[in-house]
Amino acid sequence: QVQLVESGGGLVQAGGSLRLSCAASGRSFSTYGMGWFRQAPGKEREFVGGISWSDGSTAYADSVKGRFTISRDNAKNTVYLQMNRLKPEDTAVYYCAAARNYYGSLRIGYNYWGQGTQVTVSS
Repeated sequence: QVQLVESGGGLVQAGGSLRLSCAASGRSFSTYGMGWFRQAPGKEREFVGGISWSDGSTAYADSVKGRFTISRDNAKNTVYLQMNRLKPEDTAVYYCAAARNYYGSLRIGYNYWGQGTQVTVSS
């Protein structure tokens, strides 16, 4: 069992930056692929990016590529989402998720989810 708690959300102006954190409890964090998703009001939850459990490989949605960076610190059981050059369309609730042997874009691939943290980008 893995429990995930996101933090770091807030209100920021367009062009600004935020760093989200996702702290995991439970064993074997280093064996889980981790993903970040987001959900804006009235929209489907969408993939933002993911990071491998093994070699740190990452994958990103086209909409955030070059602006967002995912990293992980296995010693701290934490995964991060650094968000730069934020846009109003990045406004959403951001969720982290954990998966055995997966870090891709499919929600069904993830076994555990956090409760989410709100990110609001003002224009």
